[in-house]
Amino acid sequence: MRTLLTGATGFVGSFLFNLSDSFDCVVRENKRHDFKSVFIISNLDKCTVWDGAFENVDCIIHLAGLAHSNNCSNQDYQSINSEGTLHLALEAAKAGVKRFVFVSSIGVNGTSTTNNKFSNISKPDPHNYYALSKYSAEIGLKNIAEMTGIEVVIIRPTLVYGPKAPGNFGRLTRFITKFPFLPFGLTNNKRDFISVQNLADLLFVCSNHPNAAGHTFLASESQTVSIKDFTIAMAKGLEVSLIQLPVPVGLMRFAGRIFGKSLMVEQLVGDLQVDSSNLKEVLNWVPPYTMKESMAFLKDKN
Repeated sequence: MRTLLTGATGFVGSFLFNLSDSFDCVVRENKRHDFKSVFIISNLDKCTVWDGAFENVDCIIHLAGLAHSNNCSNQDYQSINSEGTLHLALEAAKAGVKRFVFVSSIGVNGTSTTNNKFSNISKPDPHNYYALSKYSAEIGLKNIAEMTGIEVVIIRPTLVYGPKAPGNFGRLTRFITKFPFLPFGLTNNKRDFISVQNLADLLFVCSNHPNAAGHTFLASESQTVSIKDFTIAMAKGLEVSLIQLPVPVGLMRFAGRIFGKSLMVEQLVGDLQVDSSNLKEVLNWVPPYTMKESMAFLKDKN
């Protein structure tokens, strides 16, 4: 049996694809790729034509979607991340696909933690249109599972880091390679992360593990670190020197408000811890790579 992988040309998908030769890849029209077994789509929404996509497919890993963007409306996110996801899952269920692994977002839980860790039973608190669309998809997938019997597995990753990562990690990587200074000398926050290598391994396990069905997993490496220690680990992986300047956290937050970057600053200096213990309890999964080992991949691939 085969696994249908959407988002195979993306950051996480490109790593996941290399773990197995059993993937059929969904690719948009005019998108460059080197995949041998592909299913071409023109769009991803409630009107996508999936006829013929599910032949010999036992599982779908759904990574494709609309990522964070200042140019997208709530309807844009709902159309692709929610309606597109649910249409795919329903068509797959009708065709007899057994399992649907959905990559959601830790943003479904909220933006930060103070006294308690997020867990798979925490009350959702999606903080923007992107997170709302992912949460809407989660709710719809659970309903489809009840109606059709398709097994649904939901993964909410913490910040995913690795070679050529987008977002804050990519920006930090580029900055560290050009300038030897960062302002986190006084930042002792607590955050959880997961490398793209570890997330890809987890998704592959969730695609076939008999106990994964019906669970929501908060994906992390269960190694809580400060942004100061995290960026020091980045610098070591990149084999560059780094000086951490003693800038007060309050000053960074003030600058974030002044320049309209409060969310970005909070994602760096705020706390975000998750309880990922059910990964071990349910799947007997532990990250195959330590943070140090994951960071070592940065030197040759950035």
